[in-house]
Amino acid sequence: MSTYPDTPGFVRYSDTSMAAADSMLTDAPTLRDNILAFIRREGDATCDEVEVRCNLTHQTASARIRELVLQGKLVDTGDRRKTRSGRKARVYEAAEAA
Repeated sequence: MSTYPDTPGFVRYSDTSMAAADSMLTDAPTLRDNILAFIRREGDATCDEVEVRCNLTHQTASARIRELVLQGKLVDTGDRRKTRSGRKARVYEAAEAA
């Protein structure tokens, strides 16, 4: 049985959080693959850039990026770029071994 970060995470004892995670079980692997492919093509990206270019909600993009980081497929470059709101965000790139 797969566990987080290979499957979507949820807040323990929260029925709504568990239901949301269950609803993403089928789509999450494809979304992770698409985000990783996008970042590889672009060289790097913020979560905000992934949201815009991949047409994803913030919740979906940030959750899949976090899973990719925990899987060792994405790394924080240490750089920061402004988002659409003007705040600074982490810049991610594909890990060497990914």
